[in-house]
Parts: sequence; structure tokens; C-alpha cells
Amino acid sequence: MAALIQDSARPFTGGTLTALLSPATRLLGLGEPTHGVEAFPELRNELFRHLVEHEGYRSIAMESDCLAALAADAYVTDGIATLDDAMSRGFSHGFGASPANRELLRWMRAYNEQRPPHERLHFYGFDGPLEMTGAAGPRPALTALHGYVAAHLDLAWSRETLDELLGPDERWTDPATIMDPTRSVGRTPEAKELRLIADDLRALLTAHAPHLTAETSPDDWWRADLHARTATGLLRYHAGMADTAPTRVGALMCLRDAMMADNLDAIVRREARRGPILAFAHNRHLQRDKSHLRLGDLALEWWSAGAIIATHLGDRYAFAATTFGARGSDVPPPDTLEGLLSALPHARAVIDPGHLATALDRRLTPRVPADHTYLSLDPATTDQVDAIVFVKEI
Repeated sequence: MAALIQDSARPFTGGTLTALLSPATRLLGLGEPTHGVEAFPELRNELFRHLVEHEGYRSIAMESDCLAALAADAYVTDGIATLDDAMSRGFSHGFGASPANRELLRWMRAYNEQRPPHERLHFYGFDGPLEMTGAAGPRPALTALHGYVAAHLDLAWSRETLDELLGPDERWTDPATIMDPTRSVGRTPEAKELRLIADDLRALLTAHAPHLTAETSPDDWWRADLHARTATGLLRYHAGMADTAPTRVGALMCLRDAMMADNLDAIVRREARRGPILAFAHNRHLQRDKSHLRLGDLALEWWSAGAIIATHLGDRYAFAATTFGARGSDVPPPDTLEGLLSALPHARAVIDPGHLATALDRRLTPRVPADHTYLSLDPATTDQVDAIVFVKEI
């Protein structure tokens, strides 16, 4: 069996990975099994350079705040501000501290410097302005949307009306809300009215798209639509935070990935004429099968952004899951997928899941991680993965 498994693996290169994908791929999701380990964004950088130089990719989207990413994109596309500024303002989740992310923006800026605008690489975030400790307030997104539409159309709501309904930002960002739904303002009468206004503004943005695009630009309209998606998504999320039902946390997971999928869908449409996109996030946000997570006594299930977008794109969506072997004293048992792959001679390998399934002569046991930050691959669902990228040791 060992020889058959070796036949399913090749040393990692961008070319060995893309050889396993459908030629129709427009969105490639590269998952990582844990955050904060530089080996995975470093591998992502290597893959992205290959995709740009040999496969026609022109953009990358990361599991990071979609609004904050506008600052990072402004730096890489037009050299606006500095790299330090782009790192401090252009990421969420602490990802601005990653040396690999810094190298990514530096390389993208250098690539773009001598190229015309239509050939330049773009950087996107596709997460909402959300953290594990809570959600951002809707003011920045909602007022930016209102300002854009109000500059060209007569509206029933003034900026002062929005400010009055929004109230102090601290009401929206109270960290106690994550544990106590009664502290949330997401279902107050004012919040419900704001949801209606945000929905109406987005409808106006769509209904008047030809006029607004001609008056401004396609890029300006796209940013306004980004603010519309974010405003409506945040107001929906805050309403979910106010839910006192026992299903509250699972519902919030669903809402977050639905926002991610909306953003990915918009990015794919925007980039349709330029080239495919690489999306980088946790495996749980990009996988096709249902995501599972145990959080204390809660057993959570939700459909990931990858699963949702795959229903839209079909074989134009591809998913490469990344996993690893040893992490210090945490060595995977031999009856797990990671333990089996640890016998491969390659420090980094690309595995064909179909060939691997053919080579297996026994059922594998899911790996139980030594720490809560790592979520192992389910060996029973590798048939829904287009490629596995294995890092032998981190």
C-alpha cells in the first residue's frame, strides 16, 4: 500500500497542484488547517506567484475584513500610502503582523509597478468586519453607501437620520454582547429600521446601476456595492447576536460564511474578464462538505463559504485543503490521514485524493489535535477535495 500511496503524491509545486484541477477553474480555494503558522501563508505566496506568472490569475482574496482590505489593495495597485500603513490598516484578525502577508503585498506592489491598470494584481478581503469577540458597527459601511447614492439620487433619508438611528458606536461594539445576547442592540426598533433602509439603499444601487456607473465609474459602483453588502450583512449579524435561542452561535457561523460567499461571488464577477482568483482561508471556510466545530458544549454545523459558492460555480470552483504532520511533540498516529502521509519522503507534497482513496485498504481515523487551534481533515470527506497539500512538519 505504501508504494501506491507514494504514487498519489508529488513534491509541492504550483504546477503539480493545478494539474489536478479542472481547466474551467475560476476560483481556487486554498485552505489552511490553522492560523498563525507561517508555513501556510508562505506556501500560499509561492502558489500565487506561480498562478500569476503561468496560469493567468490576477487577484487574491483572503479571510480578512473586506473593508480594511481596500487599504491593502490601494497600496498594491496604485502605491497609495506605505507598506507599513497597508499592513496596519489593511488586515483584520491580527494578520497584519504576518511576515508572509507583508511579503505578499510587497511582491504584488513590485509586480504592479510597471504594468497598466488592467493588468495589475488586486488584493481582496472576503470576510466581514467580524472578530471572535464581536462585530463592527454598521456606521462606516452604511454611511459610505448612503453618501454614494445620495450624491446622485434624491433619498428619503438624510445622513442625520442615519446618525440618530445608529446612536453611539459603543452600543454596537460592546464586547459583552458575544456572551450576553440581551446586551445587543441588533433587534431594537432603530436597528430594524436601519435594516430596512440598508435594504432599500442596496435596491436603489442596483436599480440605478447604469446611471450611477456612468456618473462615477465601475470601480466606484463596485465599492458602493461592497459597502451595501457589508452594511446589510452586519445588520443581519447584529440581529443574530441579539437572538436568545440556543441555536444562536450556530446561526452566527452560518451568517458569517454567507457574507463570505456573497463577497466571493462579487469578486468572481468583478474579475471575470481578467482571470481566476485564489482565495485563502481556513479549510473550514472553503470546504465543500458541511463544516463542524465543537465549542465547549456546543456542537456546531454550518455550510462554509466554499460550499455555498460551489453551488453557484460548479466545476469552476476548486478546493485544495492543506494539512500537516508533526508539530513539535504532536505527532499524528499512523492510523490517521496525517500519520499516513507522514511516511511520504517529501517535506511538502501534493496528493491526488482520488488516487489516495484507491490506494487505501482501511478506514482512517480522524486526528485528534493536541491543541484547539488546529482542526484536522475528515478522512471520510476527502472525495470532496480536489487536491491535498501536505506539510510534513511545522
